[in-house]
Amino acid sequence: MPSLTLAEIAALLHVPTPPGLGDRAMTGMATLAEAGPGDLSFLGSDAYLKQFAATKAGAVIVQKRVKLPRDGVHTPVFVVDDADLAVAKILEHFAPPVPRPPVGRHPSAFVAPSTSVGDGARIGFNVFVGDDCRIGSNVVLHPGVHVGANVDIGDDCELFPNVVLRERVRLGKRVVIHASSVVGTDGFGYRWDGTRHAKVPQIGTVVIEDDVEVGSCVCIDRAKFGTTRVGRGTKIDNLVQVAHNVVIGPHCIIVGQAGLAGSVTLGAGVVLGGQSALRDHITMGDGSMVAGCAGVAEDVDPKMIVSGLPALPHRQSLREQAALRRLPDLMAQVRKLQEELEQLKRSHT
Repeated sequence: MPSLTLAEIAALLHVPTPPGLGDRAMTGMATLAEAGPGDLSFLGSDAYLKQFAATKAGAVIVQKRVKLPRDGVHTPVFVVDDADLAVAKILEHFAPPVPRPPVGRHPSAFVAPSTSVGDGARIGFNVFVGDDCRIGSNVVLHPGVHVGANVDIGDDCELFPNVVLRERVRLGKRVVIHASSVVGTDGFGYRWDGTRHAKVPQIGTVVIEDDVEVGSCVCIDRAKFGTTRVGRGTKIDNLVQVAHNVVIGPHCIIVGQAGLAGSVTLGAGVVLGGQSALRDHITMGDGSMVAGCAGVAEDVDPKMIVSGLPALPHRQSLREQAALRRLPDLMAQVRKLQEELEQLKRSHT
């Protein structure tokens, strides 16, 4: 079982070691309520101070803004600027290794003779790789992965079980795609010809740039022509739909069940909340954000936050929601005023 001493944790977080406790070992992480003497925990908000007071954790990472009790703290603490980032650094050391196929090719895998495979690649059980592909160095293809013809997979990529890369897709370096996602499906293009929905051929491709991570059961459709693009460093959660000709800028965050219609453009650092929906051909400026369950029908300016259905600037949306909650009372007042007005009319006739 991996372990870290408090001195090693302090070095990783660039904070002082608790006096006299540098040799104390932590063997895992847990919540304040569940942690034992061998566990490291964390406190990111004043809302959990009661749990902090009762915790049995061996040590606690504490967000700097949290107001710790004045009457002393019963457990060693590491005070940091960003508790979530500190936890991520520690979890890298406690995380068990991901099971991976051994270096080489499983006997059940098929790799077309015209495909090149880089050094250190791992090709697992029942993997299929089509003609004229390039598999980079140290690529990991878990069991059941399907790679179509003319696909380019950059160095150090990892595709988990049952991922499908359709033909002519290109991945940059260090791309991670989780189980059962599909990249390069035909875009959803049809045109009514008077008698039926005629399919519009989708002849473009998908390019996923360096350091992108794609969750499970994500669908990224190929362009009608040209390229559907996911910018470097972007992270996509599970169950997201990215339609044809979408362009996603660098370092975006797209949360589960979001849907991007065709030809949407996201600038750099855009954040889409869970179950948000973006209509076709809109543009979201750099650093803009969409709240969960919002429906965006118009362009969004850089750094703007929108929410609601249809999405509006967040503060305006909150004001409208507050007014809507008052509507039953206002209706009752209107009915009362109408009755009083009718009485006045009758008294003057």
